[in-house]
Amino acid sequence: MTTAAYLLNLLLMLLLVSGLAVAALWLTRRVRPGLGLGRREQAVRVVDAVPLGATSRLAVVEFAGRRILLAVSRGGIQKIAEADAPRFEVDDA
Repeated sequence: MTTAAYLLNLLLMLLLVSGLAVAALWLTRRVRPGLGLGRREQAVRVVDAVPLGATSRLAVVEFAGRRILLAVSRGGIQKIAEADAPRFEVDDA
């Protein structure tokens, strides 16, 4: 096998493996393990999360029309604050 043929074969295999990796990532995001196929309505949604250090962060979780501020650390989870979730309306202008 010549050097040019080897490099072409190597490039084709690299493209194939890269394509498979991208397809696997897309499928992982599309079909979450344990939730079945397709989309479903989510009862709990993580709105935002901010790291505070190596093992802790603040997270805002939306549940039942409420937003809950949580402190998440290696030692556990604590509720810090709670407020109504904002409602957005779009005009038909």
